[in-house]
Amino acid sequence: MDRMSDKEKTDEGFDQVLGGLRGIVERLEGGNLSLEQSLQTFEEGVRLSRRGAEILDAAESRIDILLKVENADVRAVPFEAPERGSK
Repeated sequence: MDRMSDKEKTDEGFDQVLGGLRGIVERLEGGNLSLEQSLQTFEEGVRLSRRGAEILDAAESRIDILLKVENADVRAVPFEAPERGSK
């Protein structure tokens, strides 16, 4: 299995990660891989999953809600995600 360079890992966006994970799921569900190939594919899936989580965490930390203050100043307020299960 090809290993990515540091530059490729940095350039890897969420859409590419998600596409890679979808491909991995298809390969694993296909049932045509040897045990060793399955393990390597699974390891790559774990790596991609972690990278996707890093990308989402970074995006969440960048989300700011801008509030307009009375004197027209704008300040950034950290985004707080709603609790799971509440609407």
